[in-house]
Amino acid sequence: MSAEFGLLGTIEAHIDGRPVDALGHTRQRCVLAALLVDSPRAVTAEQLVERVWGDDPPRQALNSVYSSVSRLRRALAPAGEVRIDRGPGGYVVTTEADAVDLHRFRTLVARARKADDAEADALLEQALLLWRGDPFATVDTVWFNALRETLKHERAQAELDRHDLRLRLGDHLRLLSELPALVRHRPLDERLVGQLVLALYRGGRTAEALTRYEELRRRLADELGADPGPELRALHTRILTADPALTAPAAPVDPTAAPASGPVPRQLPSPPVTFTGRAKEITALDGLLADGAEPARTVVISAIAGAGGIGKTWLALQWAHHHLDRFPDGQLYANLRGFDPLADPMSPQTALRGFLVALGTDPEGVPRDLDGQSALYRSLTAGRRFLVLLDNARDTAQVAPLLPGGDGCTVVVTSRSRLPGLTAAHGARPLTLDVFAEEEAHALFTRLVGAERTAAEPAAVTSLLAYCAGLPLAVGILAARAATSPELLLAALADEVGEAHSGLDALDTGDVAADLRAVLTASLKALPPAAAQLFRLLGTVSGTDVDPYAAAALAESTASATRAALRALVGAHLLQEHAPGRYRMHDLTRLFAAERAARDESAAWQRGALQRYADFLLHTATAAVGQVDPRRTSAPGEAPAPFAAPQFTAYEQALDWLDAERENLTALVRRAHECGLHEHAWRLPRTLWPYYFLRGHLTEWTASHRVALAALGHLDAPAGHADTVHNLGTALWQLARYEEAAGAFEEAVDRRHSLGDHVGVASSLTNLAVVSYYSGRYPDALRHGLRSLALRRDAGDVLGESSTLTLVSGVLARMGRYEEALSHSLRSLDIFREQGDPHGEASARLNLGILYERLGRIDDAFAYGRVALAAMERLGHRARTALAYSVLATAHTRAGEHRTALELHREALSAAEGLDDPGELAVLDLEHAVSLQAAADHAGALGRARTGLAHAERARDPYEQARAHQFVADALGALGRSGEGATHRERARAGFAALGVEPPAPCVDGAAAPGGADTAQVS
Repeated sequence: MSAEFGLLGTIEAHIDGRPVDALGHTRQRCVLAALLVDSPRAVTAEQLVERVWGDDPPRQALNSVYSSVSRLRRALAPAGEVRIDRGPGGYVVTTEADAVDLHRFRTLVARARKADDAEADALLEQALLLWRGDPFATVDTVWFNALRETLKHERAQAELDRHDLRLRLGDHLRLLSELPALVRHRPLDERLVGQLVLALYRGGRTAEALTRYEELRRRLADELGADPGPELRALHTRILTADPALTAPAAPVDPTAAPASGPVPRQLPSPPVTFTGRAKEITALDGLLADGAEPARTVVISAIAGAGGIGKTWLALQWAHHHLDRFPDGQLYANLRGFDPLADPMSPQTALRGFLVALGTDPEGVPRDLDGQSALYRSLTAGRRFLVLLDNARDTAQVAPLLPGGDGCTVVVTSRSRLPGLTAAHGARPLTLDVFAEEEAHALFTRLVGAERTAAEPAAVTSLLAYCAGLPLAVGILAARAATSPELLLAALADEVGEAHSGLDALDTGDVAADLRAVLTASLKALPPAAAQLFRLLGTVSGTDVDPYAAAALAESTASATRAALRALVGAHLLQEHAPGRYRMHDLTRLFAAERAARDESAAWQRGALQRYADFLLHTATAAVGQVDPRRTSAPGEAPAPFAAPQFTAYEQALDWLDAERENLTALVRRAHECGLHEHAWRLPRTLWPYYFLRGHLTEWTASHRVALAALGHLDAPAGHADTVHNLGTALWQLARYEEAAGAFEEAVDRRHSLGDHVGVASSLTNLAVVSYYSGRYPDALRHGLRSLALRRDAGDVLGESSTLTLVSGVLARMGRYEEALSHSLRSLDIFREQGDPHGEASARLNLGILYERLGRIDDAFAYGRVALAAMERLGHRARTALAYSVLATAHTRAGEHRTALELHREALSAAEGLDDPGELAVLDLEHAVSLQAAADHAGALGRARTGLAHAERARDPYEQARAHQFVADALGALGRSGEGATHRERARAGFAALGVEPPAPCVDGAAAPGGADTAQVS
């Protein structure tokens, strides 16, 4: 026999539909209710006493509980599935979950909030019909009274949910007969009043809607001293601006309704009053309209595609309202709800029926089948000039039946899909919207917030617009928040959206029509399962973009399946193929993808995806760096095997891949460490440092190695720790942070010595010598270099020996011992050639070009400099390419060929553009100053010498600083300003004296000759 219990009214029980009279008096019924509320959880006897009697129970209350439970067991015995058991946790009522109306109500409401609109309406109707009055009627205890208020609140929320649902379904007319009475009983319920305001507006009663809002605003101010909340204020603003998104969706046609009032439909929603920008797109649409006048074209369709929130509807409406005169027979509009977060897509039959009635067809005469409707529609539009705006289309199948007949109609379709079928089969002209340009976003924000307020906080506005990244919906939401809260500082809003944990919360309006999460959720729901999963997977990784190989590794899928998923994401405008084979997300879309991954997938799933992605990038980066610089290839087996990876057969191919993945690789280092993938977090930087060095990415080099050291703190990898400290020192040296670099190299020497790694010790000594060299401590540099050279020779490290020879050569050159320096450089070149090392050979030739120029052997300087330049350009080494140009330019200066020299200096500066190496820039500027002085451009020489001085000071290179002071003094002297130059000349003398070297000899034409400056970069 089945039992049912009622708590949403008087406390009742029914068995097989008949009431159970033996439930007894009120206290006994309260015991049953107190147990049913928590079913199937246990309730102690003490808790029952508190619930039934409150804070002042009688002395025999526990006995009363025991007696009541016993009597209730007997009363419910005929229902065999109902039991009241006592266990260690207390009493438990065992019954079906939906046998208690309170639990059934909550279950139905929860299901409704996850269901589509049609099902949700029925579920909410069932839930609300369960209520027979106030819960636990006639019971008056503290616990029951509090629970009663909670349940009444839940009922009110369910009613409000049903109102929202009916508003979404276009059933606002029925609500207008229900809501006013509810508002009279709950006049301060902002959500309820907002529903009435929206229903009035959609019913064409705008003035009454605004009056209702004003009544609530005054009442809140008078009674509570408060203003309406941001959601209601936003609705008020949207009504004032006639936001087209507030337009009611098409409601089901009532067959008893009267036919359309006239044959000229004017169905377009109001134009967007705050429309901004899009001049290029408006012009493009104007051009399509002109094309449509050609006799050969019967229909012009502009499929305006773009991601949710990109502004498709606003653009279409703005353009349409500016061309109403071109369509004297009327305008038809349908929101097809293709990606509506709260409603199913509109069927073509529903849209056609609305169009046919608007065109004067008797509702009784509308054909029932789609083909008949479409044929009648084409007949009615043939030979006439209509504009048909089909908004938010799902796919071509939804749109095709709505294309009119005749050659005078224009159709504008907006969709988040590219609708390729519409283009292929019906001649659509695609117009894809991108995000706002910076000035367009600023103009929209200013228009909504006000010019005075925007101008008062420019930094905050810049921060807010950076967060929006050009997405018009995001700009509009933040601007609306600011506009409806005039007391809110824009800086405070910027701080809120800038918080790392805020994600998309700043764009959560509570209104699905203007909520970015809701917009993106609708797009996500429309995807095939594999594409939706790939979307979430992309949210688990950092970086800027992805290629199909990395996406396949993430998805653990085949290349063909992954490419299909990527195409689906591009088609839905959740990804953009910004370069061939490379896909990126809008910043806010990436935040949404990360949220969905965290919400929908387990932590283990996310970690597995990240590990596959990290495995792929580590393996592929190892292969790419091995192609770019074989000397630095990681040991075999270090990188895990990938799923599928590009194969690099050429230097340029590998370098291009590293350039494309650079930001992803750098971001992955930190992400891997944060997620506990410490092996990847240190191996990636060790793999990538030769590439960072080659391209001059010193900031990423330094940051990634600091993360690597933190990751190594979780591992037992002493050799890896020593390598990482050494490589970090190299980056710090490149940044002219010599003291920190020296400390790192000294630590690396100690670590490698303890490991018995003599070659590693030699490498760290070499770089310690380099730091001493740039610090002007030449004897120390020579000592460290010679010690390194001995260790390398003992270990048979031939390539290492050649690098150290290059270093020693540079030190000797700085000390003015050019012949000795030349001997070491020639030996290093021989070794590099024998070992087939193109990088080392190019560097050796460049150093020889410098030395030959210093020795006055200009022909040799030309020969070695030209070969070095070609090699450096081929290898993609920007700093060395610039230096090679400078060496050739200086040689031409020495030869008296000033015009050629200056051209080559310009090439050098161009090659060095964006370089973050002050030491290299100082050398380039000072060599340029020499050429300008020799060409009698003394003012230019002075400017360049002063720039070189600034770079030399930033590089903290005492030799180049002394050179720069000398060149500034020479230029001032040539300009007749010797007095000003005296201080610089004295600083130059003091600088060279402190270094223990002779000043460079002047050129034959009176210009200062360049001093010896070796720029060889070693391991």
